[in-house]
Amino acid sequence: MPDALQVPLWRAIAVFRFASMAFVVVSVIRNVRDYTHPVAAVPAVAVLVLWSVATAALYARPAWRHWPLLLADLLVTLALLLASPWVVGRTALDSGAPTLAVAWQAGPVLTWAVSGGRRRGAVAAVILGAADLLVRDKLTQSSITGLMLMLLAGVAVGHVARLTVESEQRLQRAAELEAAGRERERLARGIHDSVLQVLAMVQRRGAHLGGEAGELARLAGEQEAALRALIATSAPTAPGPDIDLRAVLDRYATPEVSIAAPATPVLLPAQVAKEVGAAVGAALDNVVRHCGGGARAWVLLEDEPDGVVVSVRDEGPGIAEGRLAEAAGQGRLGVAQSIRGRIADLGGTVEIVSEPGQGTEVELRVPRVAA
Repeated sequence: MPDALQVPLWRAIAVFRFASMAFVVVSVIRNVRDYTHPVAAVPAVAVLVLWSVATAALYARPAWRHWPLLLADLLVTLALLLASPWVVGRTALDSGAPTLAVAWQAGPVLTWAVSGGRRRGAVAAVILGAADLLVRDKLTQSSITGLMLMLLAGVAVGHVARLTVESEQRLQRAAELEAAGRERERLARGIHDSVLQVLAMVQRRGAHLGGEAGELARLAGEQEAALRALIATSAPTAPGPDIDLRAVLDRYATPEVSIAAPATPVLLPAQVAKEVGAAVGAALDNVVRHCGGGARAWVLLEDEPDGVVVSVRDEGPGIAEGRLAEAAGQGRLGVAQSIRGRIADLGGTVEIVSEPGQGTEVELRVPRVAA
């Protein structure tokens, strides 16, 4: 478990132990004459001092911050508390004299809270608080107050400790994402500027050739699609509301559909990117429906200062003049709703350029700040 951000907390606990230890020593010196067994206070204080030094050294090592040491810490404090009625005397305790542990008994509560969070800190506070009440014959407001203070300290410190763990995990994840993103962008630029462009050129120039040249073009198209999918799947998930539109469009890459995109991320709000991707998918569905399953299509993504432009081009028979209006009149609203409607809702525009026998190009233009 990450613990770099918890180091100041462990140091603060060590400081608290030594400060409370000094308070105990002063308290014993001032009240030892009133104890029932004053001589027994000497070894008790010695144990307290030695254990403070030991825990400061042991808790400084992350490998030791586990149950054996945590339980030993709790048991030593319980022993000092339960020895208080014999050493100090119940009469003195009932008169308001402090126990042998006094404020020092909060040390295990803090260590349990830092090591395990709110619940663990609360458990330690309840155990030690109950022991503190047990050694007294009379319950006073001050003893109840001490229990509540330890309980609040355990919960509060445990909550802060848990927040530090979560913060460090997020920080580590963010650093990993940033490093992975930089490496991916470096590789993507190299692939985009060399391998993908060569494969795309081979595929385009050999698409209309037969024989081995045509087969080579087909294989080049498949490898281009595979490389683009590899780049997309290796991209880390960026924190925040924006996502990379390239990753959305790369899902449509197939041997028949070529995707051309910038080498750097094209970030859009998640909902905007999803709607643009759905519109592109609808345009590609139209290519398959009207041009056949093996029809070629090209998707070009351009990142402009004021928005993004996505062009979907095919080499099919084109759209006859008036065909779109006729389809809308017959109730077939694929282009009107799936493409134009989606982009219009985003504040963008759709332009369809088609000539019979020369294919169709659908240009989707979406502003950077969608309406």
